[in-house]
Amino acid sequence: MSDITIYHNPECGTSRNTLGLIRNSGAEPEVILYLENPPSRVELSGLITRMGIGVRDLLRTNTEPYVKLGLDNPDISDDELLDAMLAYPILINRPIVVTPLGTALCRPSERVLDLLPDPQRGEFIKEGGEVVIDKQGKRVGEA
Repeated sequence: MSDITIYHNPECGTSRNTLGLIRNSGAEPEVILYLENPPSRVELSGLITRMGIGVRDLLRTNTEPYVKLGLDNPDISDDELLDAMLAYPILINRPIVVTPLGTALCRPSERVLDLLPDPQRGEFIKEGGEVVIDKQGKRVGEA
């Protein structure tokens, strides 16, 4: 069993790039397709706590349920936001990555690099063509 977990949506480029960076370190994570297998309320609350963010910070705002449910209303409580995320998992922003080094919402995908116990093994080019890891396994732009 892997010590890295990714809450993944294969339809999302950021999520695919994050998964690619994890695999580029030599790890094979546990992949949770959270739209098909959403976390429980306790799991979701625990992830939010470990990330050190508010419930609203994990809420995807560019989705139809967000608009339909009027979730932009600042008077909506965290419990109500959690209820909405559990009823409509598409409202949960992604990818969330859990490793022994921490838990984070990996947007942008390079954020995962701070969570990986092992270094990158070689070049990594994001789907859009951006080189983020060079052929020596070093992050582009680092000294």
